[in-house]
Order: sequence, then structure tokens, then C-alpha cells
Amino acid sequence: MSKNLLSCDWGTSSFRLRLVNVKDHDVVAEVTSQNGIGAVYNAWQEVHNANQMPRGEYYRSIIATQVTALEKQTGIDLTGVSIVLSGMASSSIGMQELPYARLPFALDGAHLGMHHYGQQAGFRHELTLVSGVRSDHDVMRGEETQLIGLGAAMDLSGRDAIFIFPGTHSKHMFVRDGRLIDFKTFMTGEVFNLMANQSILKDSIDHYHQPDFDAEATGAFRLGIRESGSGNILNALFTVRTNQLFDLMNKRENGMFLSGLLIGYEIRDLTKETSAQLVLCGGGNLYHLYRAAIEALGLAGRATIIPSEIVDRAATMGHIRIFENQYLTLNKTIYE
Repeated sequence: MSKNLLSCDWGTSSFRLRLVNVKDHDVVAEVTSQNGIGAVYNAWQEVHNANQMPRGEYYRSIIATQVTALEKQTGIDLTGVSIVLSGMASSSIGMQELPYARLPFALDGAHLGMHHYGQQAGFRHELTLVSGVRSDHDVMRGEETQLIGLGAAMDLSGRDAIFIFPGTHSKHMFVRDGRLIDFKTFMTGEVFNLMANQSILKDSIDHYHQPDFDAEATGAFRLGIRESGSGNILNALFTVRTNQLFDLMNKRENGMFLSGLLIGYEIRDLTKETSAQLVLCGGGNLYHLYRAAIEALGLAGRATIIPSEIVDRAATMGHIRIFENQYLTLNKTIYE
């Protein structure tokens, strides 16, 4: 088995490719771009309409360009190094649409849907494309790979845990005895952006920045969390407007109030999950907000905080685990 692997996380709006050492899990180098699946799909349609270029060939050309950038950065010839690719690359606008894996889902990645591609002319790598996961009421592509990576670093046997992944579309993943048994998506970040930029509330708030997390901002945020438990969210949202009209808060504090209100509605249901360990997986600004929400709701005693640097590498760790399992169980898959 090769000592190196190319770990590729390709989302709707961003692309990240890492060269990693399989043995010690070190990230040797990485390249990132805003060339996400959404933009690449639109560009491929234009190229395809012009010269009938196959979708897979076009997507490989994008990956190959980034591999070349890694070679220039490291001075390492990456010919023949395998690629594991996850995220929106397996969606309907991705390289090839793969069916979602179904629950329950083993955290060793054994239940993932995968498609294997051999080396082709102009593309010097075997590639494993990884599917997402679905329940009867929800879907995800990408977070399941992060969960596989985190699961490899934690002993979850015989335990119930809820992994919280903050984001534009936050995920709560319910794990029991090393298997994902359910998950829920919350449009918390997207609703905040819509309210803050396109609704009547846009003139009532200023956006949160991490240095603003002082005593006044913290108080406004906690007030929003408290308000989330007292009524209907559609009515509660309008209080952001009246806070400003009645001079109850300045715009910066009001932005924090709105954030606390929405995160409070997301997190509050977890107070009913009394037997499960909570695992907060996040970095940057959202890490501080979600941690404050967990503390405000009295959940800190059974919450584990995963450091941002570990969460940042979770997808890569998941790719390594998938690669190792595939190599050990299949040794050599028949590639198309």
C-alpha cells in the first residue's frame, strides 16, 4: 500500500486537496480553491454544449490541475497516488451521482456507497468516489466522512453520542455503539443570513465578529437563547425588530441576540436527550457561539468539545480510514 494518499473534499462552493501520509496521518501539503461543485457543474455544461466533453473527463481535469499545483508546492511526483473524493462530488451535479448509503451506518465506512475509477489517459490516479448518507427524512454528503474520521479517534463502543456539526446547515448526528442511527439538519446559518441580509431585520443588526464577543455581546446572545424557549420562532424573530425600534439593544448586540435566538432553537431539543454524550465539532466563530449556547442551556456537564484543528482534519482522517479498509478488504478492486 502506498505511503501517500490524496484526500479531496469537494463541496458546493469550495475545493480542498491534501497530500497525506497514510502511516502517520501527517498532512504533507494542501491546496484549496473556491472552485466548488456548483461552479464546476455550470462551467462543464458550457463546455459540454460546445464540444460534448464528458462530465467525468471535465471533473478529472479540475482535479488534475490541483494535483499539479501540489506537485509544484512539494516537489513530489504524485503519479499513481490514489485519491479518495467525498462531498458534493457524488451528487447530481457532481462527477457522478451515487445513491445514498442508508442507516444504520457503521463508522468504519463499511456501508458507504463507492465507485472506483482506474487510471486513464491524462489522469494518473486511481480514484474512489464516496457517497453520502440518507435517512427517511434527511440527507448529507460530506459530514459522514468527517464522522468516520472522528469515530476512528474516539472509543464509542457501548455509548450513545450526539455529534454537533455547526454550519450553514448544521447537523446533529446520533451515534449508538459505533453506528450512526439518525441525523437531523438545521438551516440555522442559512436562516440567519436570510434574516440578516434580505429581511426587514437587516437594518436592525450588525454582523457578529469574534472580537466582539465581550460581556455585552455575551449578554445579548444569552438573552436570545433564553427567548428561544418562550414561544414561537416566527413571533420571536420579530422581537429583533422591536429591540431596535425601542432602543433596547444596539445593532451589534441585536445581531448577537438573533444568533442566540436561532442557535437556541436548534440546540434546545438536546436538553431532552439526557442519556447521550454531546460532542461539539466546530471551529472559528461558530465554535464560540455553540459552546456558549451549550453552557447557557446547562449541557456543558455532558459535552465534549473537539478542538478545531482536529475537526479540520476529520474528513482527511475519514479518507485514510476508507482507503485503508478498501485496501485491506478488497486488496485490488476491479476498476472500470
